[in-house]
Amino acid sequence: MRVVILCSSIYSETSCAMAMRLAQLGYVPTGAITLPSLDLHTVLRKVGQWGVPEVVRYAQTKVISRGRTEAQLRNPYLEQLLQHRTGSFRTLREVAAGYGFPIVTCRDQNAPESIEQIREWSPDLIVFTGGNILRKPLLQVPRLGVINVHLGLLPEIRGMSSPEWSLLNGVPVGVTVHYIDEGIDTGPILRRSEFPEAAQCSSLDDLRNRLIAFGIEKVSEVVTSLDRGTISATPQSELDEDNQYFVMHEWLQAQAERRLNEGHLAAAAVRAHG
Repeated sequence: MRVVILCSSIYSETSCAMAMRLAQLGYVPTGAITLPSLDLHTVLRKVGQWGVPEVVRYAQTKVISRGRTEAQLRNPYLEQLLQHRTGSFRTLREVAAGYGFPIVTCRDQNAPESIEQIREWSPDLIVFTGGNILRKPLLQVPRLGVINVHLGLLPEIRGMSSPEWSLLNGVPVGVTVHYIDEGIDTGPILRRSEFPEAAQCSSLDDLRNRLIAFGIEKVSEVVTSLDRGTISATPQSELDEDNQYFVMHEWLQAQAERRLNEGHLAAAAVRAHG
């Protein structure tokens, strides 16, 4: 099966780990489309999610420090996925060189030149790991469609800050692998998976990092199942069509962190008396 990856930057740890995991399973990407590393929309989205200080620190370790020995992982749970024979890959360019697939940088994943490049690669499937809101002309190119992993259970939790909103709304923390359609997190569902280790997470950052690694494994399982023809998608229900969440206010984020910590302490107490 021919797979193309769409990503927000060659420095995206998630994209690197996803490409490597698929390659390890025999699905070496046919190619990857990436946005420029300093894409404004990506930077603004990360500022909303992480805050300015963390974005600056990330840029220093990924973009400013070019040496491999200096490049640190923001998500330690991806370290094992990024290991190869002589060390660890830190950029998608390194992954592409190691596995022999091309990378093309474009200003917009929906741009005509991007779509034309994808058509030349003739993918069966596109795996989205970040970037623009995708439009119909691109979505119609791959034979099977475009899939994404969402860090929340759909349809209950759509949009941004999904793990935090899950905690606040009493929805189990988990991930959903789904087809992308023209809506926001509204496409047919391929797999919903509750995350079994949420109570072990010590912070929201820890939770999100673990969920990303968990989601990569779920995407790889879905890709394998799609190739074998053993999985089908289920349309989302009409439940709360307007339940799209946005980046969480700091006060609400603190409440979500408190709920996570309560679960973490309760789980620790059970282990201590087990």
